[in-house]
This record gives sequence, C-alpha cells and structure tokens, in this order.
Amino acid sequence: MKPILNLTLILALLAATINAKAEIVPPDQMVKNVASGVLDVIRNDKDIQNGDMRKITELTEEKILPHFDFERMSRVTLGKYWGQASAEQKTEFVKQFRTLITHTYSSALSKYRDQVIEYKPFVALADDSDVKVKSLIMQTGGTAIPVDYLLEKGNEEWKVFDVNIDGISLVTTYRGQFASIIRQNGMDELIHALVEKNKSS
Repeated sequence: MKPILNLTLILALLAATINAKAEIVPPDQMVKNVASGVLDVIRNDKDIQNGDMRKITELTEEKILPHFDFERMSRVTLGKYWGQASAEQKTEFVKQFRTLITHTYSSALSKYRDQVIEYKPFVALADDSDVKVKSLIMQTGGTAIPVDYLLEKGNEEWKVFDVNIDGISLVTTYRGQFASIIRQNGMDELIHALVEKNKSS
C-alpha cells in the first residue's frame, strides 16, 4: 500500500504544480503589479532618484522588459519588411530594437517625480487574446497623460506588444521611421542605424 500512497501523493503534487502554472495573472493585474513593483523600487532607491542611469537601466531590464513580446513588436513594426528580412537580420533587429526600447523606458523612468498612476476600468471578454489596459499618469499641476498597454495572451502570461502614450502608438511611430530607412537604404542600413543610436544612448 505504501508505494501506491507515495505514487498518489506524487501525482497529486504534480497536478497541483500544473494547475498553478496554468493560472495566468489577468492582464490588468499584471500591468498594475509591474508598475507598482517598479515605483516601489524607485521610491526606495536614492541612487535612482538622483539619476543613476546604470541602476535605472538594470531596473528596466529586470522588472519591465520580461513582460514585453519583442518578436511580435518587431514583426508589427517592420510590417512587410519583416517577411523580406533574412533570419540573421531578424535576430539582430529584435536585439537592437529591444535595446532601443530599454533606453526609451530607462529615460522615462529617470524623469519620475512622484507621479500617480490611475487605472481605468478593465473591459475584455473571457476569450479575448488581445486586450488593452488603460491608465492615466497624474501629474501635479499638469495634465494627465493617457497611457494604454496592448497585450496578447501567451502560454504562461500576458505580454505587452505596444504602448500608446497620449494616443500615439510606440510601434506605429517607429514603423514610419524604420520603413523610410529601409526603402532608401535597405534592412542592413536600418540595423546599422539602430546600433549607432544605441551606442550613443
């Protein structure tokens, strides 16, 4: 009987583990959790408050970027040019685009000065695979800035594939810039331009 009991216990634990992994944090809660965690770090780290870009970049890398789907962002940003790129070009573009977003977010975090984030009611259907989480950045003495996160449901969690800031899509903004470079000089020139921009940042 003992081996059977042990087997039953192992199977029960395995089932519990599988169920735990299958539970995906809702997209609005995921965004709130990430934002709350990031702001807590900023409020308690004097170096970050004083503009230490090394620590700000580390915070971005550790707390924010893992929740972004950079391959989808890259595909959407490049549009038809993604299908025309070689495997090596795609890999390098995703790498450089990720670095560009890292610098963009790090720069934004360096400007944080006790702004408050408010979230609008989340609306989505149970079977939606793409959703939008809407928020407002409340500024003391200034106009609130709408920031919307577009997320898609993956196997293990929801991931961000675009951010709209005051009605302007991050992906759409880069799409126009990148398409112009590709049309004039090709994909390799775009990658080279991103490498140089990332170096200067």
